[in-house]
Amino acid sequence: MRSIHALSLATVAALAIAPSAFAQDAADTASGKHFAVVGGAALLEPKGSPADGVNVDGGPAPTLSASYYFNDNFAIELWGAADKFNHRVRADGLGKVGTVEQQPLALSGQYHFGAADNVFRPFVGVGYYESNFSNEKIDGLAGSGEHVALDTAKGAIGTVGVDMNINSTWFARADARYMHSRPEVTVAGSGTGQELKLDPWTVGFGIGARF
Repeated sequence: MRSIHALSLATVAALAIAPSAFAQDAADTASGKHFAVVGGAALLEPKGSPADGVNVDGGPAPTLSASYYFNDNFAIELWGAADKFNHRVRADGLGKVGTVEQQPLALSGQYHFGAADNVFRPFVGVGYYESNFSNEKIDGLAGSGEHVALDTAKGAIGTVGVDMNINSTWFARADARYMHSRPEVTVAGSGTGQELKLDPWTVGFGIGARF
């Protein structure tokens, strides 16, 4: 719970700084470019182990992001999966008991270190995300045979990454993202009060362009 509060406060602080950064003259952006898009791929790996001996395996998916730079250091990024992450669900003693898909979307404030023309530019970000679960096929977990599903996960997201400038327009990106994820398990459309502690990390790589 403390980690949620810390990330939430950091998000508010980053967004509070953004209007003043936006008010600065465009000359503060040495590159003269305020927009960036990145296309890539990421591996999403749940960090925690759900209760009752149930585990969710990781999976890959393509990702996209679009950023607006208020100046060379402060930016707002919209990031998400362009397709769904597909996960295998396993239970102790039973092996695979089903599959589930999820598709996260996040809005974050970011700080990029160094000058715009540095070869390597590390960055950090905090924000808010939601991840919708769909196509759950894990009915074997319900003794009654009724449909088992997961509510939408939502909460804080933290990002660390680095951009490697190829030229004034193109760059390569590597990043890692942490999502505080505790979706509730539902059976036959009704909440059970049981939350799955997924808390996934994503590790991603991509190619971006500034304009």
